[in-house]
Amino acid sequence: MAGQLSKTIAYALRHKPSEFGLTLNAEGWVSVEELLAGLAVKGWNVSLQTLEEVVAGDNKGRYSIREGMIRANQGHSVVISLGLEPVKPPEFLFHGTVERFINSIRVQGLLPMQRHAVHLSENRGVAQEVARRRGAPVILKVHSGRMFAEGYEFTLSENNVWLTDKVPSNFITF
Repeated sequence: MAGQLSKTIAYALRHKPSEFGLTLNAEGWVSVEELLAGLAVKGWNVSLQTLEEVVAGDNKGRYSIREGMIRANQGHSVVISLGLEPVKPPEFLFHGTVERFINSIRVQGLLPMQRHAVHLSENRGVAQEVARRRGAPVILKVHSGRMFAEGYEFTLSENNVWLTDKVPSNFITF
């Protein structure tokens, strides 16, 4: 149940808040009370304690709760500003994908597609885990240090996911 509830919360906070009667503020926050009410409308009668357990137990650190408010830390397809300050990335970051997207990435680079930003990881293993959801993983090495030196902006989400607007293919080792 916790796994499906976590996916439902992610869907509500990152993709379709209106389906749950939610209005996110500019930085993606909504009151915990509103989220619980929105979940109840969809048949999820969740207590505050259960919600806190799901948030604390989420192995990807998808959510933050502060002062009675909750938000997803990244991965939004709705327009928000996470309010993150630009930060210098490590020399290399990684992105997990699958073979069927490689030709497109070679031409267009990495694009956020339906998301707010391109997601990158400092850890090759994390990138592999992310990609494995779609098939046999292919790990791309991103020359983030060079990108930063050339003026590309990076931010770091609360759950240690590196975010950038795009990654041109000339900064990717395939």
